[in-house]
Amino acid sequence: MKIDVDHIAKLSKLSFSGEEKLKMERELSSIIEMVEKLPETNVNLNEADASNIMDLREDIVCPSMPRDELLKNAPEVKAGCIVVPKTVEQ
Repeated sequence: MKIDVDHIAKLSKLSFSGEEKLKMERELSSIIEMVEKLPETNVNLNEADASNIMDLREDIVCPSMPRDELLKNAPEVKAGCIVVPKTVEQ
């Protein structure tokens, strides 16, 4: 599969040198190949695997930074949310 690194760079607002473009194209192609193979992978959970899944830690709610304190650092806030520049063209 041919990866359009220039298009990806434009969307992500990144720039790559010639060498970096080639490296990025190889790496992205490798990732795409690996992901395309995933449906072919047959994964069966045996009893040992199933018991490990059950040993995961319990979710614990912890206090976090107050919203007002967090929003003080944002350059622009609207309706309690941080305003960011539009990144998708229509």
